Amino acid sequence: MTSVQVDQHDAGNEAVSDPAEGGEGYKRGLGSRQIQMIAIGGAIGTGLFLGAGKGIAKAGPSLILAYAVAGLVIFVIMRALGELLMYRPVSGSFSEYAREFIGPFAGFVTGWTYWLFWVITGMTEVTAAATYMTYWWNIPQWVSALVFTLILYGANLISVKLFGELEFWFSMVKVTAIVGMILICAGILTIGFSDAGDTASVTHLWDKGGFFAGENGIGSTLMTLQMVMFAFLAVELVGVTAGESKDPKKVLPKAINTVPWRIAVFYVGALIMILSVVPWTEFEAGKSPFVEAFSKMGLAAGAGIVNFVVLTAALSSCNSGMYSTGRMLRDLALNGQGPSFFTKLTRNGLPLIGTSVSAAMMLVGVWINYQWPGEAFNYVVSFATISGMWAWIVILICQIRYRLRSDRGELPVSEFRAPGGVWASALALAFIAMVIVLMGIDKDARVSLYAAPVWGVVLGVSYFFLRKRNPQSAAFAKRA
Repeated sequence: MTSVQVDQHDAGNEAVSDPAEGGEGYKRGLGSRQIQMIAIGGAIGTGLFLGAGKGIAKAGPSLILAYAVAGLVIFVIMRALGELLMYRPVSGSFSEYAREFIGPFAGFVTGWTYWLFWVITGMTEVTAAATYMTYWWNIPQWVSALVFTLILYGANLISVKLFGELEFWFSMVKVTAIVGMILICAGILTIGFSDAGDTASVTHLWDKGGFFAGENGIGSTLMTLQMVMFAFLAVELVGVTAGESKDPKKVLPKAINTVPWRIAVFYVGALIMILSVVPWTEFEAGKSPFVEAFSKMGLAAGAGIVNFVVLTAALSSCNSGMYSTGRMLRDLALNGQGPSFFTKLTRNGLPLIGTSVSAAMMLVGVWINYQWPGEAFNYVVSFATISGMWAWIVILICQIRYRLRSDRGELPVSEFRAPGGVWASALALAFIAMVIVLMGIDKDARVSLYAAPVWGVVLGVSYFFLRKRNPQSAAFAKRA
């Protein structure tokens, strides 16, 4: 893309008479507190509340180290995204940057793959929510999954401000619960109340087979990285909100810079406290370690409360999926890489058709819950992981190319440059490559690698016919 195209593109985005509207016609309805909580809540979801149970059972206390190392990589990715956002904050940022710094086909693949990621994540989260409901009532999982999908779909049709408010309170519940659990565990370790008071000790982190207590030692720790990376998926959602943020150049850097302490407190801190109070051998895959911890402590009421919290966490992530999928479809349509009817907005600035189509696709998750209620979560997690990591790969590649061009004076220098620059992003790419290799080794996660080439072929064929029918789709500039 030439600098002239950049200027034309930016000029087109700025030709908006209403300052309350974003560059793509969206309403700037997301305020600072909402963006901050979306950023915080995006890192707290099913991967932690439910998926951590499988990780603990597989790797023992060393899962803490896996979260810490992966968390550093996530911070590199988020700072790379922040550098791009401050250069040009746009809704549908990943596919926009892919089109600019890699090529139109990359933008096409990224937009549709990120859409697929959130559709699958929506299935994952609604599956988790349905699983949590069985804690209280013995009702079919598919019934709960259907009801939750319809409720969240309805909520996303009202306004972006309502979406922001829902995410604010969903995130507030999650944050309050985790901080509360950390304080309770600290009280048990120091004062000794509850059923676990007599046995609670930080020595549980190494005296039950060692810190690397998995069956294959450090190898087991490495094999949990796929689940760990899944837990961090959606932290990049703040990039999608850029077009609807009231003051993106002020709010987004603050949100991104909270990543290290979010990971330190909500992942590393929470797991250290839980595994100190209850030995890792007491947990099992498929059950939330947070709910199980309260049960082992003899705090039955607390277990019910935590189950409610993890339920809201799953619904929060599904709500985010409903939000982002409609925006990605509209971004693709605006660039001639999707059906033109996705470009239409309601009076409230909402992409109704894109959100509706995405919600309909998420209903496949209801069918999965009906067919395989016991294995539904594992089936969809691996698909979500590989499609979500594609967005991270694109962010890093785009940041590398942007930094090289800005350093040469070809593009404006971002106000929020990523520490470590090109080298940090290259190391993060190497880490993601390692995780993909590990997924190929893990028989449970390997299925997603089988599906990725199939999805790639579908996109390749689709793009070929798209260009043939509409050559303008290969251009960067938005269609009128």
